[in-house]
Amino acid sequence: MPAARVAPAEAGPPTEVAQPTRGFLAKATLVTAVLSIAGALLGLGRDQALAHLFGAGTETDAFLVAWTVPEVAATLLIEDGMAFVLVPAFSLAVARRARGTGTGADPVRALVASTLPRLALAFVAVAALLMAGAPYLVAALAPGLPDPGLAVDCTRLTATCVLSFGLAGYCSAALRAHRRFLAPAAIYVAYNTGIITAMFVLGGRWGVRSAAVGVALGGCLMVAAQAPSLARQLFGRRRSAPEAEAAAAQGPSPVDGPEATKATQVTDGPAPSVKHSVELALIAPVLMFALCRQSQVLIERFLASTLPSGAISHLNYAQKVAQIPMTLSLMLCTVTFPVLAQALAEGDTERARNRVERDVAVASCMVLLGAAAVFACAPQIIQLLFQRGAFTAQDTAATATVMRVYSVGLLGHTLVGALVRTYFSAGRPTWYPLAAMTAGIIATSWIGAGTVEAWGVRGIATANAIGITVTAALLLSGMGARRSVPIRTRRVVHELSKPVRAAVCAAVAGAFCASRVDSPELALAAGGLTVTVVYVLLLRVLGVKAVAPAFRTALRSVTRRLSHVRFR
Repeated sequence: MPAARVAPAEAGPPTEVAQPTRGFLAKATLVTAVLSIAGALLGLGRDQALAHLFGAGTETDAFLVAWTVPEVAATLLIEDGMAFVLVPAFSLAVARRARGTGTGADPVRALVASTLPRLALAFVAVAALLMAGAPYLVAALAPGLPDPGLAVDCTRLTATCVLSFGLAGYCSAALRAHRRFLAPAAIYVAYNTGIITAMFVLGGRWGVRSAAVGVALGGCLMVAAQAPSLARQLFGRRRSAPEAEAAAAQGPSPVDGPEATKATQVTDGPAPSVKHSVELALIAPVLMFALCRQSQVLIERFLASTLPSGAISHLNYAQKVAQIPMTLSLMLCTVTFPVLAQALAEGDTERARNRVERDVAVASCMVLLGAAAVFACAPQIIQLLFQRGAFTAQDTAATATVMRVYSVGLLGHTLVGALVRTYFSAGRPTWYPLAAMTAGIIATSWIGAGTVEAWGVRGIATANAIGITVTAALLLSGMGARRSVPIRTRRVVHELSKPVRAAVCAAVAGAFCASRVDSPELALAAGGLTVTVVYVLLLRVLGVKAVAPAFRTALRSVTRRLSHVRFR
């Protein structure tokens, strides 16, 4: 995978891009969070449709084995691997384009011309290989599957997402480096819309294969949602240097629009020289880490394939719901990733450290509130979301138990997502994150294999929670100037202990209140309200101050109208 490298002969600081204000970050985070919530709700609707139409039996298990392909592809090409490599590269190219003073090649266009064709060819080759090797892949992923033929058919359909996800991830990285977050945040809205539509339109004729068709359709919609915005950034009109300076002083908008198109256009003047080459030393550990992290799901499904029918489905539904708080808590880290990469490129260690510590504190407080709510109200959540059609009360009980176990590992998942960005932001090759993730995977494998017979799916979920927590602890302890950003680890751990204690108390109180109400709707309301009140009060008593400033800034950014923001 090609990446950008700046010629060492170039003088001057690496970047001169105006720093985003706190209001901009809050606004961008809000836009990202709103669309991510919409995508998550549609994801729940997708899982509800899958449960309603096909239940939690053999057909669904077969599709979920094929679902491994888009899950791995999303991690490698959209969420982690591609972003870790391309966001810093595009951020550097954008900075050099902004410094141009005359006519010359646009560094951003040069980066695209150097990387996109070869990447697209690689995506096509991998997709074709997966289609041809689908029978062997299914046999390796789930050797005990009752209907491998159906899983093979679904795998061949979902393999098309390697190309579409790769292009979607490329567009997302480029747009985020331009500080454009609207289109990248909307991709899962488009994706889940495609899957839901295909299931209801084709489900009666093609069965669960319709969901695999929806994956292929949804991947194409992800690319279509971003292509116009990226085209405006790459091919918009040029303008004079004074206009560009005025736009930089005004600050970029977190949404796309006519002014957003102008804000990052090429200035007239010679562009700095940028040398493009294949940086395998940097790319290999990034992709290996992303693949290793996703292998947790592969291990779970491998172990669950030997259990009675429906085990894979119970794990899938529980994991999808439980991880919603984690996904939302990482929205701020997604927005600040280009900012962190820029700070490290400029050598501003202090700003990078403050950014990382603030992001970790806010993300941890948010995910722990969600984890407490998931633990307290798991039976009611699953009953209201899925218990209809072919999804029975027994399925609800099994899924809720697994979801409570998963909630214990949500803090670990969030810390891994927040901290690993710092290791890959500076553009230096490092294998430490892969080593930490490997240790977590080994723990997951051994614990899962040792408990699956006695505890079933609960043992598999326990292994997941322990394994990811081990990885998070190793990443946190390894933060330093040699590998990453030298954060104040003891201070961070001490501050993390406060919301952890608050979340434990809130989860116990919420579960007690929810268990005293018969109606699932009222029980969910009572449990959720109890969790929120207890958690917020304990945060205040313990002196946790990380969340309040972020909420105040977000509120001000919503209520304040900026003249240069225009929605399209």
